[in-house]
Amino acid sequence: MTVDQRRVRLRERLEIIRARSEKSTSWRSTTRYLSKLINREGFVPIRTRLSQEDISFLAMARDDVIALTELGIRLVELHQPRDAGGISSDPDSPIRRCRACMWRWPCPTFRAVEDSVSR
Repeated sequence: MTVDQRRVRLRERLEIIRARSEKSTSWRSTTRYLSKLINREGFVPIRTRLSQEDISFLAMARDDVIALTELGIRLVELHQPRDAGGISSDPDSPIRRCRACMWRWPCPTFRAVEDSVSR
């Protein structure tokens, strides 16, 4: 498999995860209410209606989250700062560059990961 084919395949997988996530129902507001209903056994007895999109999302959500967090961790480990060398006008704050892409630190890749996780 070529590098371009691998890139396209990864992009397609990420787009599928995003599409599946966007089609499913958000449980954010519901979880605040449901957390108050936890019984002695540690469960919440609920009845709900799930769409086909919700079921598809829930079926793959755990594996998708694990894969995406592994991707994020690998990107952060790969894109780390390093001293750029050379002479700096401020010896206490030397110019730093990303060890992977050599952009000034923080590099665009690190900023993109940080922005995505910070939302």
